[in-house]
Amino acid sequence: MARDFCQPAETGVGLAVFCLWERRLALKTRKEKAEEMELLREKFQRAKGVVFTDYKGLTVHEVSQMRRSLREAEIEYRVVKNTLARIASKDTPLEVAAEYFTGPVGLAIGYDDPVIVAKKVLEYAKENEKFGVRAGMVEGRLVDVDELKAVAKLPPRDVQLAMLAGAFSAPLTKMASLLQATVQQLGYALNALRAKKEEG
Repeated sequence: MARDFCQPAETGVGLAVFCLWERRLALKTRKEKAEEMELLREKFQRAKGVVFTDYKGLTVHEVSQMRRSLREAEIEYRVVKNTLARIASKDTPLEVAAEYFTGPVGLAIGYDDPVIVAKKVLEYAKENEKFGVRAGMVEGRLVDVDELKAVAKLPPRDVQLAMLAGAFSAPLTKMASLLQATVQQLGYALNALRAKKEEG
């Protein structure tokens, strides 16, 4: 029977020290993986909008430039390990898109306005053909690229909030109508696009 290289029966202080160091390194690696998984789970839980991208055609410099551009819009870009990310997505809004954790995956994550996330990522993809957009998650809902384009055409959240602020000086019936319209606008846009696809 094959024998573990680091068995207690092995002689020599040097070997014992090496085996102890090796096992501690393995434990540290597992701990780091657990910490990374927890970090991703926290981010996925807070995310309002996420876009799955394929960055494999980009240079390191291009990825850095893209990260900087997204950061200016308060969007985080992370390259993730698929197995850890898939596990971390369980019981979070991103679980609906777990099937997209394959191949080279870079996530553009927005914690405030999903419209801005879709808009900024698609703008960059339009300027750089090597950057691929695969799918997205908007408020816990899985969307494809065409639906992301529909989301990107919606007014940003600050515009919607301005519309709501203006409604407070309007009659209650008008304010209620406007509130409902802004909340449902995204759903209407996505449903209309899917209905169009089904007809085609």
